[in-house]
Amino acid sequence: MTVTPERADPSSHVLAVPVGDEQMCEMVSQFLAGGLAAGERVSYFDDDTADAVLARLCDDGVDVTEPLRTGQFQLVPQEFTRAALLAPMDELGGVLEHNMQSAIDDGWNGLRFTGQMNHGLTREGGQRLDEYDQVLDDAMRGRPVHGLCIYDHARYPDDLIATMRRLHAVEIESPPVYDDSLLRITESAPDRIRLAGEVDHVNRPLMRRVIGRYLDRIARGDVDNDVLSVDLASLRFCDVASAVSVVHAAEELPVTLRLRLDNVRPGIARLLDRCGAAFAPQLEMKVRDRTALCTADALALAAGGAG
Repeated sequence: MTVTPERADPSSHVLAVPVGDEQMCEMVSQFLAGGLAAGERVSYFDDDTADAVLARLCDDGVDVTEPLRTGQFQLVPQEFTRAALLAPMDELGGVLEHNMQSAIDDGWNGLRFTGQMNHGLTREGGQRLDEYDQVLDDAMRGRPVHGLCIYDHARYPDDLIATMRRLHAVEIESPPVYDDSLLRITESAPDRIRLAGEVDHVNRPLMRRVIGRYLDRIARGDVDNDVLSVDLASLRFCDVASAVSVVHAAEELPVTLRLRLDNVRPGIARLLDRCGAAFAPQLEMKVRDRTALCTADALALAAGGAG
């Protein structure tokens, strides 16, 4: 007799506890981009964070214009997100099942969703987000659905976060090289790092030390490359002293090594030029040429596509 092995559950229901909004946007962008690449319908439930998420998707080179038009990417407005969180618990499973079936009927390979749930905390008597989460889990199981639940310390109490960590079998993490909630530095390769957020007098010394550490590795030959690439797509602000510090770091390099700044925002590129970047032979700079959608424009694109 041949025994047919039990099929693996096609769903996933994971937790993330970002330390700040930079990490939150990084994780959400990766999650949504993965769904778009897999041919899934992806939904983001907005509660005043959609602009930041759309900006991060743009920073990551993810063009959501066509997915918004075709309905593959659904940006759920804040009022609908809040209404869903305050709806009776026994309606939630049916709503999710409807959305899952709709994604399949429309030709997508599954459904992927995430968003902000903190408005549920304002519910009279206190929202039982643990019960809410269990309803989600039951409705998703056995279906091609992937959910990312975000519980950050800025929006949720520590005791609730501890409860949610116990309820989720998988917690995804993205450890940084440095993160002070204002500036986040991550490594994508031994010779490539990324800065996201803002650099000023508070974190400037740490930023310079991190860049110096990676340059030292290259100079020692620990990395099979003579260029350190620093992705600045998500760096929104840099003060003058920090820009000067980066230029000086390049000027101090041996002639065989280079520091390359990728995806630099135009405003920061102009600042670096004023601080002498053009006169540092070991410094290369590539200015980004893409602009993020705002929430209103994204919703208008989606409405136009639906029409």
